[in-house]
Amino acid sequence: MSEGIGPVRVVIADDHPMFRYGLVAALSSSGDVEVVAEAADGDGLLAAVDRTAPDVVVTDLAMPGLDGTAATRALAARRPAPAVLVLTMHEDDEALFGALRAGARGYLLKDADSTEIARAVLAVAAGNAVYGRAVARRIADFFTGAHRDYAAQVFPELTEREREVLDLIALGLGNHQIAARLVLAEKTVRNHVSAILYKLQVSDRAAAVARARDAGLGGPPKRPDGLRPPGRPRSPGS
Repeated sequence: MSEGIGPVRVVIADDHPMFRYGLVAALSSSGDVEVVAEAADGDGLLAAVDRTAPDVVVTDLAMPGLDGTAATRALAARRPAPAVLVLTMHEDDEALFGALRAGARGYLLKDADSTEIARAVLAVAAGNAVYGRAVARRIADFFTGAHRDYAAQVFPELTEREREVLDLIALGLGNHQIAARLVLAEKTVRNHVSAILYKLQVSDRAAAVARARDAGLGGPPKRPDGLRPPGRPRSPGS
């Protein structure tokens, strides 16, 4: 621990008591981290954050009641917002990009050793983004275009063109802008949007956007430097 600087204050959320016990012991032994509260679900996590105002939250994703992704989204809306480090067994793209879009600053799998976890806590507390090796590979694949294949897996009921339209809708583009981007008639875009709403069984455009962004569409998540890859437009307000 650096002289004159207190330990990083952490809240841990996981529904497995023995895992929490081991994680508390591992982090506390580092000397740079103080675990100030524990929670077994997302609602308990939000209450613990309100009570203790930690620097960092370490949370699992799959928890009863409010899950880790929803809790992360709620925390990201707070000011000041604690840095969120996801520590989970879920390594699928949907879980990963859902958590990053919700506002997680780091994502590690539970096979990470205690030293790696402690370093990740300190890194996100300092404002850095941290990903485990396997997770970093998935993000790199996403940036290089593999998100198209991923979208096909997540929304197999949509045609390739409909997935393109949904991706642009999730970026915040209107029908006129989508028509110009894809060189289509605006009426054709409206037809695609109607087909998307029907196939996804959602009532309106906003619900389709929510589904798309939760699945990681709307462009790749921002890089740690806050930018998107070249050639991808920034979403409004980003």
